[in-house]
Amino acid sequence: MDGVRVGKRLIGTQAPVTVGWENIPRVEGGPVKQFVFTWFQPTMLFALILFWYYAPNSIAKASTAVGIGIGFKVVLLALEWVNPRYESWRLTWKEAATDLFYVGLTYTLVRMVDNYIGSDAVIDAVQHNFNWDKLAWFTGLPLLVQALLISFIVDFGQYWMHRGMHNWYPLWLPHSVHHYITQLNINKGAVGNPVELFLIGLGLDGFFNFLPRAALLAGAFGLAIGTYQHINVRFNTPRWWRFLFNTTEHHSLHHSQDYESTRCNYSGTFIFIDRLFGTCIDGEAELLGMEGGRRMSIREQMTYPFTEGWKSIRERFGRERSGEPVAVPAE
Repeated sequence: MDGVRVGKRLIGTQAPVTVGWENIPRVEGGPVKQFVFTWFQPTMLFALILFWYYAPNSIAKASTAVGIGIGFKVVLLALEWVNPRYESWRLTWKEAATDLFYVGLTYTLVRMVDNYIGSDAVIDAVQHNFNWDKLAWFTGLPLLVQALLISFIVDFGQYWMHRGMHNWYPLWLPHSVHHYITQLNINKGAVGNPVELFLIGLGLDGFFNFLPRAALLAGAFGLAIGTYQHINVRFNTPRWWRFLFNTTEHHSLHHSQDYESTRCNYSGTFIFIDRLFGTCIDGEAELLGMEGGRRMSIREQMTYPFTEGWKSIRERFGRERSGEPVAVPAE
């Protein structure tokens, strides 16, 4: 394949990809369908912002956010059946069962570990020894500005964590499991090795729980924007939305079978972070996964980072003993 040059990158030499918004298919159907799938994303975002901004304190709490999150994913699951992006991504019972296993893992084992040794534990310790008067300037900002700053700070940290996972081999090992998924569906963001799920969960979002309303509003940005990364729905995404926010199109490129395409679009919510650092590519891909789209079993997903890490260690030390030169991975 010849590929397409985007900046210094040659995209699509290993697997077919689509580069450029003008080349991405649009929603087919009548005016009502066109309207719904053009304005669904902005409407849901603004509706959630209004809800958390004006909701009474009696219902503005974490349990409400969990309920809204579940309901929102059910709606998106229905949209996947009504207007799929790709028929090849249709959710099967096997895929659904695997996804639910990882969703359960995230809400039980990973969350429990995070409470004891993850960011929640670290933040809890810091909060007891922090002079909160230093953040008086922050709490004096308008509520919406607080929420936007919280969302941006969290996503900025996630951008560098995600980018580090693609550039440092010890972090790539657990993260690589997530790149063996061969389709995008509503719960695919939860699929991965538990070590990677723990690492990607590290962040500063819990640091702002002393601002409950702003934190809930920031969570609405993540829900109404970041959730679209792993869904099988075709939208006529407005130009301003795809310039500012990460989309299914962006993230499908990140999961492409083409290696250079995976080295882009690291942010979770704000794609303009990638634009700032030169790692954004606008486009999409249908063929996803690694090793030509090989699907991993759950058992292999659980053990892969450790078995591959052990092989690498044995190979490295074996070469050093034999005096052979040790290969250094390219950036």
